[in-house]
Amino acid sequence: MELFDLSDKVAVITGSTKGIGRAIAEQMALHGARVVVSSRKAEACAAVSAEINQRVGAERAIAIPANISRKEDLEHLVVRSREAFGRIDILVCNAASNPYYGSMLGIGDEQFDKILDNNIKSNHWLCSMVIPEMRERRDGVIIIVSSIGGILGHTTLGAYGLSKAADLALARNIAAEFGPDNIRANAIAPGLIKTDFARALWDNPEYLEKATERSPLRRIGTPEEIAGAAVFLASPAGAFMTGQTLVIDGGRVTAN
Repeated sequence: MELFDLSDKVAVITGSTKGIGRAIAEQMALHGARVVVSSRKAEACAAVSAEINQRVGAERAIAIPANISRKEDLEHLVVRSREAFGRIDILVCNAASNPYYGSMLGIGDEQFDKILDNNIKSNHWLCSMVIPEMRERRDGVIIIVSSIGGILGHTTLGAYGLSKAADLALARNIAAEFGPDNIRANAIAPGLIKTDFARALWDNPEYLEKATERSPLRRIGTPEEIAGAAVFLASPAGAFMTGQTLVIDGGRVTAN
C-alpha cells in the first residue's frame, strides 16, 4: 500500500477555486483522487477544474458551484457529486467567511450571524449530508479547515475565532460518534497563510512583521503546505488519526 495514495477516492472540497482549497484539490488529484471543485462562481470552478485536469493529465476534476450559505446549494453539490462519481469518500470543509475585522464591540448582528452560519452551520449541514453514505460503506474521511484563531485569542478576529473553535469541536464530535463506523474526522488549524482570504493580515507590513517575529520559522505559510496535511489525513498514512487538530503555523502557537 502506498501511504499517500488516493487512487479511486472521490473528494469534495468547498472553497476550492483559490488559496488553501485549490491547493488541496490540486494535490489530492495529483495523488490519484477524483475531485469536485466547488465555490460560488461557476466560471471559476470550471477554470480551476480544467487546469487541474491539464496538470494531472487526466479527467479527475469536475466543477460543481455552490454557495455554502444555501442549504439547497449544498444538497445539489452532494447529489451532483454522487451522480458524477458514484460516491463521496472525502469531504473537505474549507470555505469560510469573515466580513468583519475589528473589536468585538463593533461587530453587527448580521455580520456575526453570517460568520457563524457560513463557518459552522454550513459545515454541519454538509457533514450531515455525507455521513449516512459513509456509514453505510463503513469508510469515510472528513477534514475541516479551521484556524489557529480557534485556539488563540485575537483582538480583531474575535467572531471568526469563535466560529473556528466550534469547527474544532465539530470534528471531535463527528470522530467520537462515527468512529465505530470507520469514519475519521480531523481539523487543520493553519496559521497565517499567503492567500487572498488573509490578505488584510499579511498585506499589512506592521501586522506581518509582528506575526513573523513571533513565529519560530519567521515566515508565513503557503497553501501547498496546508494541502500536504490534507492529503496525509485523507490517505492511508493518516488511517489511525481521528478527532484531532493538526496545527500548521510555523510554530506560532507554541511560541505564544
